Amino acid sequence: MDWNIGHLWRRQLLPLLSNLKLAILLLLAIAIFSISGTVIEQGQSLQFYQANYPEDPALFGFLSWKVILAIGLDHVYRTFWFLSLLVLFGSSLTACTFTRQFPALKAARRWKYYEEPRQFQKLALSTELNTGSLNSLSPLLTKQRYRIFLEGDKLYARKGIVGRIGPIVVHASMIIILLGSIGGALTGFMAQEMVPSGSTFQVKNIIDAGPFAASQIPKDWSVKVNRFWIDYTPEGNINQFYSDLSVLDQEGEEVDQETIYVNKPLRYRGVTFYQTDWGIAAVQVQVNKSPIFQLPMAQLQTNGDGRIWGTWVPSKPDLSEGITLLTRDLQGTLMVYDNSGQLVSTVRSGMATQVNGVTLRIKDLIGSTGLQIKADPGIPIVYAGFGLLMLGVIMSYFSHSQIWALAKGDCFYVGGRTNRAQVAFEREFIKILDQLSEEKQATEETPVNTEALATR
Repeated sequence: MDWNIGHLWRRQLLPLLSNLKLAILLLLAIAIFSISGTVIEQGQSLQFYQANYPEDPALFGFLSWKVILAIGLDHVYRTFWFLSLLVLFGSSLTACTFTRQFPALKAARRWKYYEEPRQFQKLALSTELNTGSLNSLSPLLTKQRYRIFLEGDKLYARKGIVGRIGPIVVHASMIIILLGSIGGALTGFMAQEMVPSGSTFQVKNIIDAGPFAASQIPKDWSVKVNRFWIDYTPEGNINQFYSDLSVLDQEGEEVDQETIYVNKPLRYRGVTFYQTDWGIAAVQVQVNKSPIFQLPMAQLQTNGDGRIWGTWVPSKPDLSEGITLLTRDLQGTLMVYDNSGQLVSTVRSGMATQVNGVTLRIKDLIGSTGLQIKADPGIPIVYAGFGLLMLGVIMSYFSHSQIWALAKGDCFYVGGRTNRAQVAFEREFIKILDQLSEEKQATEETPVNTEALATR
């Protein structure tokens, strides 16, 4: 039974797994599903997919929210079938490496002498010379950085063995990238938090996580938003928004601090905090001479016509009348509406206005920062794999060139071949033959010193 399984594996499964066409199909499938994960928003709510991918009319006639959720297109990179594709592709690369690349490298490292003239006829480049010797050919090959092996009247030379190692490095790097991707999918997580300025929070709002991500979610430290602010252009548009963040240990002591903005995150213990959104959390107001109240502001539905936040301030103790405040940004301008819904005035932070028979003073607007929080332990592995991949690609560009020579009787046979850069190799080969001819002519034209011979 064991023999049959081993025979089946070596004779059928292993050749199928190392098949180039299968590897190309797997790579194409991975690319297609990766594109779908880029085009289709990942990790959104059910309401988002229902609103953007309705059943009637369905996108392309079939792609609705039900299809997306059923096959996991809302979290492509963590689905079992996508991870299975990565594992299968990695297995195919591994099988190809051991069944093809290593044997090819082993064969390239062996040297085999040509002992018969007919063997040179099989080479892409070969010639037969009337004169020539291994002693004159060897220095020319050494100058071209060939490694030379001599045995009697036979010569074998090679260079560019690194070109045979390059494909192995490429395969190894791709396997490393796949391992990093799988590891990140299984152990990484993504969260989103909307935190008011001045508040401290722990990561809890997890929107996407791998099955083994619990160890990555921080539990023994928290983050405080010291301050959130927005820089505006002279035209009133947002230029950039910033969050001054502090990492606090369990005793509340600051262990790290960073001011983040778009494309400049905070990284701590493998967790990255990105600045992605903003909002208005609250407004501080004073009615007549009352204490200062901090009232939450809610984002209102505008049907796509910008963003507006609003709140209601009671102007009577029995809550029978009140004042509505609306604002679009953190520049401090608020629109004030009375009890009947009429626009009374616009005020800024630090200003006061009369409405509903009371004095309403705006103390401050409190912004909130929108943070996207990610942990992906596989990223360093993926980066290392890409670095190794670039090295492997460069190594693969080196040509593996081989030259044979045989001195037999009055004839001198020279031939060679290469696996790439054929034109460059032909020029190099012809240059070596020309130098051999020049050495022959120089030897024939050198005058004989008869006086020196007589003296001897």
